[in-house]
Amino acid sequence: MGRAARGGRAVSRPSLLVLRALGLGDLLTAVPALRALAAAFPGHRRVLALPAPLAPLARLTGAVDAVLPAAPLAPLRLAGRPDVAVNLHGRGPESHRVLLALRPRRLVAFATAAVPESAGGPAWRADEHEVRRWCRLLAESGIPADAARLALPAPPGPVPDDVRGATLVHPGAGAPARLWPLERWAAVARAEMAAGRPVVVTGGPGEEARAGALAAAAGVPARGIFAGGDVLRLARLVAAAGRVVCADTGVAHLATALGTPSVVLFGPVSPALWGPPPDRPWHRALWAGRSGEPNAARPDPGLLGLGVADVVAALATLPAAPARALEAAA
Repeated sequence: MGRAARGGRAVSRPSLLVLRALGLGDLLTAVPALRALAAAFPGHRRVLALPAPLAPLARLTGAVDAVLPAAPLAPLRLAGRPDVAVNLHGRGPESHRVLLALRPRRLVAFATAAVPESAGGPAWRADEHEVRRWCRLLAESGIPADAARLALPAPPGPVPDDVRGATLVHPGAGAPARLWPLERWAAVARAEMAAGRPVVVTGGPGEEARAGALAAAAGVPARGIFAGGDVLRLARLVAAAGRVVCADTGVAHLATALGTPSVVLFGPVSPALWGPPPDRPWHRALWAGRSGEPNAARPDPGLLGLGVADVVAALATLPAAPARALEAAA
């Protein structure tokens, strides 16, 4: 619990605990909700439970005071009883129970019949965009939220000159169903270089081999490969790039948050559920119009319906972000 001085003595601040123990894109789509909670509970110590590698980016939002390392649906170890617990993790019941084990005085969560304490909460909607879902949870719980508040500042730190203004190609994804074929990524990278645009290749932890294979196939020099590393380095690379092209993964949400123009390949999930805001044309979602199984063991047929020509054409006509979007991210 945090402490503040009152009348010469220390007074404990009540705590607000938020559960979002998921991935990079999940954190970034929850930023408007986190900011709404910060505005609604300015006197609370706001603690966000999420995977430890994402902690530096969570702090960059300006909406949390502390980070509690957490794994999906694992018990939480929090000192003291939270005043308010907010479930931004899922519809329950398991995630509700993770929070209820800490005996919060108030639970903000979607209603589920399996957890009586959630009775009276907002109803879950399966066909709702991820950003708007969590803002609606708060709004219907009496906490105003603005789904447009997605922007993040670029993290401070050095960026290699090769990255500035380059096309950043990120061929990885968190699930096999969202892995567009490597040879197609290589063809896109070659087309960008043929058009006079330099290319760099990125990869998250565990994606080093895929990033290296793409660079080798496309002829991107070794100095243009940035794989592994921490989340703030990845954010700096995205912020410095001239444009980003990737699948529906966390890097796409970084591009949205940082104001970097992007082309994002969707499948098996529709961009209506996870895509960039449709009123920002400098973020272009490509989708063949076919939904599939997100947990499939091979690339989704709808994703495979997107060809190299589709991606190259989208990049060729991608507008720059307006100055106001770049200022918001800064």
